[in-house]
Amino acid sequence: MAKSQQTYSKTEKEKKRLKKREDKKKKKEARKSEKDSGSGIPFAYVDHMGNLVDTPPDPSLKVKVDADDIVLGIPKKEEGDEEKFDPVRNGKVSFYDFNKGFGFIIDSENNEKYFVHVSGLIDEINEGNAVSFELEKGMKGMNAVRVKRI
Repeated sequence: MAKSQQTYSKTEKEKKRLKKREDKKKKKEARKSEKDSGSGIPFAYVDHMGNLVDTPPDPSLKVKVDADDIVLGIPKKEEGDEEKFDPVRNGKVSFYDFNKGFGFIIDSENNEKYFVHVSGLIDEINEGNAVSFELEKGMKGMNAVRVKRI
């Protein structure tokens, strides 16, 4: 008598495949019935303030805008608008390594730490020195450059 070629694992795989197929069919039918019931995407309206709402906007609140009143670009600065900005800042050297050629300066105004490299020095500095410096955008943040001892 010949032995069946189908093993236990084959029957289990077949059962899983059939169950997966049935689940997929059920999900498809559920989506179809949901679609037919009409509970789709609700309407969204934009009110007079530009917010999304679920009710139609009131036409009496509509504001008419003249196209000539819309300004494209940056408005021109007037003389009184400019703030006086002093690029020179004062601070104290919190750390400096002569061998590696870098250190950190703490700003006296806002207590922020700024990186300083030997290439940005005008005078030689040591830890604890009071210095004046300017800020410049570096790769990882603001760097102190043109550093002078006070």
